[in-house]
Amino acid sequence: MDQRFTLKVNGKNRTVEADPDTPLLYVLRNDIGLNNPHFGCGLAQCGACTVHFNGQPIRSCVTPVSAVGDGKILTLAGLGTPEKPHPLQKAYIEEEVPQCGYCINGWIMTAAAFLRDKKKPTDAEIRSALEGLKCRCGTHVAILRAVKRAAAMMG
Repeated sequence: MDQRFTLKVNGKNRTVEADPDTPLLYVLRNDIGLNNPHFGCGLAQCGACTVHFNGQPIRSCVTPVSAVGDGKILTLAGLGTPEKPHPLQKAYIEEEVPQCGYCINGWIMTAAAFLRDKKKPTDAEIRSALEGLKCRCGTHVAILRAVKRAAAMMG
């Protein structure tokens, strides 16, 4: 049975009706109309569905909409704008990271939370923070360069 939920997404209240067990990912994409995060594996193993919930990265494909309550949800669309991109978005462009672009959501959202808390990370710390994310295009080296560049911009 559907229930009404008011979600705070990218700083705006959005009211949806959904089954409480519906994955947050489906609500964000299908009900609210955001084109990222992406559905990757549906098992919280690839990271394509990553969003921030109260500042922490979560996998929205396995998070029921009923679990978010009145918490703050931030998606890639709310991280930066074309006019004022987040340093990670800018670094991704400068390092020419995107190929297919499908996984970028997870990498940027995970790295953004990491860099918010770790100002001058080592290469090993960056690799550890991004462990478990998948990129089938194999742009891992470019991704690491972009995260390092963003850290320098933010530091």
